[in-house]
Amino acid sequence: MGELVYFKDVVTLKLDRKKCVGCGMCIIVCPHAVFDLEIKKARIVSRDACMECGACAKNCPAEAVMVESGEGCAKAIVNEMLGRKCDCC
Repeated sequence: MGELVYFKDVVTLKLDRKKCVGCGMCIIVCPHAVFDLEIKKARIVSRDACMECGACAKNCPAEAVMVESGEGCAKAIVNEMLGRKCDCC
């Protein structure tokens, strides 16, 4: 089975690698394997697979992960219904 993708390029997920302490909590709690570790720092490997549940941000002790839970998918659905081609509201 291929990677599960909700909508392309609408996810609000952000990672500040400078703040990352390499604990791996984002990898442990992410249900869609969005993150992995590279040189003792987290990195986003599958951004469009993010379902914006917020588990990564809530469990990051360094506050290196930011995501507006549900925001990107909701925007994409509304914009698609309105015929818009952007992720703005």
